[in-house]
Amino acid sequence: MNDCKCKMNNDLSLIKDVLLEYGNTSSNTITILQKTQEIYGYLPVDVIYHIAARIGSTPAKVMGVATFYNQFNFQPVGKYLIMLCQGTACHVNGSQRIEKAICEELKIKDGETTPDGLFTIKNVACLGCCSLSPVMMIDGETYGYLTPEKTIKILNDFRKRGQKTCEL
Repeated sequence: MNDCKCKMNNDLSLIKDVLLEYGNTSSNTITILQKTQEIYGYLPVDVIYHIAARIGSTPAKVMGVATFYNQFNFQPVGKYLIMLCQGTACHVNGSQRIEKAICEELKIKDGETTPDGLFTIKNVACLGCCSLSPVMMIDGETYGYLTPEKTIKILNDFRKRGQKTCEL
């Protein structure tokens, strides 16, 4: 096993195939982290230690790579991850008003998840959609030219989708 003194809670066999395919070198760290996050929904600390041991790296180096990119999460996220752009164009065009509308509507702050597990909001430096500013992304879909009212309507649409899924 590895020398990790952290508590091991996750089923590490879930990433066995990922590590078999990509784990022979630390040059595949980003790919391994992406595929691992697809499996767990986030990057648990014990899994990061396991990855580091398997690729011949240190947990600090693996965590350094993971913390460099906005795409990685270190806590479980809601069913719908809201990535709100705070880049220059979005900032100038009112992303603070959009953040305020989201936070008030969902009663959470940046980095938090609603108690029902439906939404998580995460401010990001840039989504690369400056011409649509202000912009957010939910489930890989981009929503631009946002106003507080339009944003709340989008959230309510996702809320309805989430409730329908829960009823099935």
